[in-house]
Amino acid sequence: MTGDLFIDLCLIIILATVICGFMRLLKQPLLIGYLLTGIIASFFGIVPSGESLNLFSHIGVALLLFVIGLSLNPKIIRELSKPSLITGVGQFVISTILGYIVCIYFGFTAITSLYIAVALSFSSTIVAMKILSDKKDTETLYGYLSTGYLIIQDLIVIVILMIITSLSSGVGIINIAFETILKGIGLLGILFLIGIYILPKITELVAKSQEYLLLFSLGWCFALSVLFYYMNFSIETGALIAGITLSLSPFRYEISSKMKPIRDFFIILFFIAIGSQITLGSINQYLTIILSLSILILFIKPLIIISILGFLGYARRTSFLTGATCGNISEFSIIMIALGISRGILPQEMLSVITIIGFITIGGSSYFMLYSNQLYSYLSKYLKIFERKNRRIDAKHRYKESDYEIILFGYNRIGYDILKSLKKLKKKYLVVDYNPVIIRKLIRESIDCRYGDANDYELLDDLRLSEVKMVISTIPDYDTNAVLIKKIRETNKDAIIIVVSHNIDQAMDLYEIGATYVITPHLLGGHHASMMIEEYGFDMKKFLKEKLNHIEDLNRRRELGHNKPKHERR
Repeated sequence: MTGDLFIDLCLIIILATVICGFMRLLKQPLLIGYLLTGIIASFFGIVPSGESLNLFSHIGVALLLFVIGLSLNPKIIRELSKPSLITGVGQFVISTILGYIVCIYFGFTAITSLYIAVALSFSSTIVAMKILSDKKDTETLYGYLSTGYLIIQDLIVIVILMIITSLSSGVGIINIAFETILKGIGLLGILFLIGIYILPKITELVAKSQEYLLLFSLGWCFALSVLFYYMNFSIETGALIAGITLSLSPFRYEISSKMKPIRDFFIILFFIAIGSQITLGSINQYLTIILSLSILILFIKPLIIISILGFLGYARRTSFLTGATCGNISEFSIIMIALGISRGILPQEMLSVITIIGFITIGGSSYFMLYSNQLYSYLSKYLKIFERKNRRIDAKHRYKESDYEIILFGYNRIGYDILKSLKKLKKKYLVVDYNPVIIRKLIRESIDCRYGDANDYELLDDLRLSEVKMVISTIPDYDTNAVLIKKIRETNKDAIIIVVSHNIDQAMDLYEIGATYVITPHLLGGHHASMMIEEYGFDMKKFLKEKLNHIEDLNRRRELGHNKPKHERR
């Protein structure tokens, strides 16, 4: 028996490796590969026994929610902006109402319609954050907004999971209110007090051994899972709360990094188990509702986000890019449906229906997110109806509508040094950056600046590039710099254009397109060191003086948040 289970697991992992390799080539989330693996494994009969796979699945879900909980630091939640709260709650409520109407129209019962509508209202935090990270857009305004409303939705999930557990026990509405609200709030209150005042001190002692830190984290996760199970809640809720309480620990990043490989293994088995339960033969009768709900999620949910942000006063570009991140269902959606089926709330075939919707929406929205900038260039003129031009709250700036001699795209790191030189030149300059935090800082320092993205053609048209004498881009993204150079050269042949590249071949291409000079940071570092050696020789005093100046500069940069040496778009 043990040997058969081991062989089946080996075959499944090998199959998942092959299928997910194709998903990577297609730039699709691996989640789709896991679900496909389950379908194929079920077809060839290599799925382990239901009991064994279900056990692995429960562990995977618990670990997934635990790691997500680690990122839901209450301090971060407290700092969430009002637009994130309005957008997250507003999208959830409106999507639930529309989903409910669609399900009722197709003949589902009220409770089934409500359950499905709620489950499908959530968007995938994992997929959105992965693509935002790949695009280096986590620090953009739309990145902040997307992260904010996704966190709000994750918080709503905590409440929903607790209510699902209470409903499954078959008690009346008064008991549900008592069990869920009173007992739940009391339990959460006690655990958060432990998380604030006790756990950080414990983890500080435990972290002296990295191996024991991992063991302690697992133990805390499963301890709260068991506690919540015996308190008539779900083990999944317990794992999520365990992660949130540990998120206040200064070692949460170490815990998260150590937990992810374990989580990934078990979560693969969870989604493979989900895929193996899909019965394609019964899909035909649900084909219409699958297509209808997929359209609702892929297109209507983003329009809801765009409409809310437009009403709040954001530009149509910011609203569109934020909306593009929500056109899918969440891993929570599949988890909720699976819980609903296991507790007798939903019929078994709903798992197949929702999983197929997951295939369509996660796959489709991934391409929408990856190519959102290109899509916006085509749809921009049709999105004007969502923009309130007189209330552009995302257009924070400090500048006059005048002719600037120099425009600097990107303030952080390299731009910081360049800006010091621009001040000495005493020329009229403007700083353009896509990070709202940086723009607010520049405004406080009375530096002429403007929020914007170098990929935005409308912004470039508005900057009067035909009249500038110098344009400097500290953005290391080749495509962005290529667009910027071509746009400038269309109307300004004499402007000095300085850009950044981390790749020699791309630097040569940028020269061919029309760049005046290409900064290659990784080569300049060695060049600077060689110049010091030539100039200072064996003079220790000069090197020590250079050292002190460098330390002073590094401390200043650390205060400004330049501490992480990652290749960014800005």
